[in-house]
Amino acid sequence: MGRIIVTILLITTALWASDVNIYERNCVECHKNLPVSLEKFFFDYLLKYSSERRVKQALRNYLKHPRKKASLATNELVEQYGLMPKTTLDDEDLRKAIDIYWEKYKVFGKIE
Repeated sequence: MGRIIVTILLITTALWASDVNIYERNCVECHKNLPVSLEKFFFDYLLKYSSERRVKQALRNYLKHPRKKASLATNELVEQYGLMPKTTLDDEDLRKAIDIYWEKYKVFGKIE
């Protein structure tokens, strides 16, 4: 019985870690070379869209169809680095990556 519980815990941990890696591999890896942090972009999205649902929807739309008009990056940043390429993640992995991003930087429930 103890082995079953340990096996289930190991599998659950491995699945959770692979989800985190979706964000780390596909978002952090590219953004680490930019002068503007993912945290700064998060707060820009939060200021513009204000709710979890709207922020996630805007991120999903932008990542699937990057356009200068929809970008929250400055013109200088876009000119120097260009628009980000269209995501190669499928809908489920994109949702997971955005959920991880939201949980990492959200302020709701953290301010007292």
